Amino acid sequence: MEIEYRLDGPEGAPLLVLANSLGTTYEMWQPQLEAMTAHHRVLRFNARGHGATPLPAGPLTLAQLGSDVITLLEHLGVERAGFCGISMGGQTGLWLNRHHPGRFHALAVANTAARIGTREGWQDRARLVREQGLTPVAVGSAERWFTPAFRQRHPEQVAALIRALAAGNAVGYAACCEALAVADLREDLHHLSRPMLVIGGQHDPVTTVADASEIVRAAPNAELHLLPASHLSNVETPDAFSAAVLHFFRRAA
Repeated sequence: MEIEYRLDGPEGAPLLVLANSLGTTYEMWQPQLEAMTAHHRVLRFNARGHGATPLPAGPLTLAQLGSDVITLLEHLGVERAGFCGISMGGQTGLWLNRHHPGRFHALAVANTAARIGTREGWQDRARLVREQGLTPVAVGSAERWFTPAFRQRHPEQVAALIRALAAGNAVGYAACCEALAVADLREDLHHLSRPMLVIGGQHDPVTTVADASEIVRAAPNAELHLLPASHLSNVETPDAFSAAVLHFFRRAA
């Protein structure tokens, strides 16, 4: 299995897959582990070009990122699971709801959009990272990821995530940027049939409340939950995030 993953929680409990944001590893879900492993077997994994997961031979696509989740389920012998993804991981969840709905009881997608950013913006970022590494991107990430109040209250937690981003795989990050540049699920939203919780950050400048609302308006079985957070809402409001996700999966079951 070339995809780096780990399992936590009781064997035999319902499986919940957690999918990370761009530039992070599965360690980003540490704030959720205690609450989620009380009810679920939790599968965390690193996306292509992150951690020890290699890039594919050809260009990376959103379809590849989603297909990797199905590969993991097949590898583990799991027919159906729950799914929770944030940012790029959330958009992966939208793709899975469109192309593999039968593999999931329900899905939670956080701080994401059917179309994240613009083609030009992602291409420019990929070019910057390929030329200069991840440091220029890391410098401005704290402002995009967290509110000023959270940055002031938890400087060490913020600094650790920024250091991890700067030390990451620049080529892998750029490849994900290029995948996001062409990923657009806006025309697919009305086909997303599985129950879906859409979590938005009230202060998120990257994937806005309007982006979350667009998903909920178009998808036939989606509901909106807003948190007082910026882009990495699972880190900024960990207890509220976990409670919303677990309550949703209990109802969906």
